[in-house]
Amino acid sequence: MSDTTTDWPALMADNAAHASQAGRSQLVSYYHSFTIDPQTPLSEVPLVALDIETTGLDPARDAIVSIGLVNCSHRRVRCAEHWYQVVRPRHLSIDSIPLHRITHAEVRHAPPLTEVLPALLQHLQGKVALVHYHPIERQFLSHAVKQLLGQGLYFPLIDTMQLEAREHPRQPRHWLDRLSGKRPPSLRLADSRARYNLPAYQPHHALTDAMATAELLQAQCCQHVDASRPVSDFWL
Repeated sequence: MSDTTTDWPALMADNAAHASQAGRSQLVSYYHSFTIDPQTPLSEVPLVALDIETTGLDPARDAIVSIGLVNCSHRRVRCAEHWYQVVRPRHLSIDSIPLHRITHAEVRHAPPLTEVLPALLQHLQGKVALVHYHPIERQFLSHAVKQLLGQGLYFPLIDTMQLEAREHPRQPRHWLDRLSGKRPPSLRLADSRARYNLPAYQPHHALTDAMATAELLQAQCCQHVDASRPVSDFWL
């Protein structure tokens, strides 16, 4: 079962009302578009795999530099239905360039998030986001949108890292494991994919990581995730 009791239809309706009162038309349309019943089987839910790359790990100090997403389901990655956008942050840390491979030259003419937001909301509306390690996408997007519009962005999501953690729960390490150097299974995206014999992709590119996450869900559904169960068993 899910580790959360969030009533997403009610929460999205509340946020739509709040956005309407404040005159935030972009968010009103986005929140009103959510009509997914919590009892809908995961197999019937429209999903969009989402990944963002940032200049660091602190939403209050760091910034989004790229966003990638691709429509998918538990059985199919719709590669043609993808979207990738480099975003111009307030500053780009020199130290972050080797990690996400986005340079000053690429972001110099990229649009700021305020110009990207309408397209992002359109791609997310009416769907459940699919991510790997949800705090990054959830915290950064909510913080950034609150800075722009005065109201955070809320969206239901399924976390493939959490699904993997259910299959490989962390246990107290036996002394023999510590002695032999045996480590618990890694839940990183690349390591999780390797357990299903999925190909290795170059990490830290938003669109590639989104597609990698979508493929990971498919593998999980083939082996241990029952997609006939209600989406409320999985979403956060």
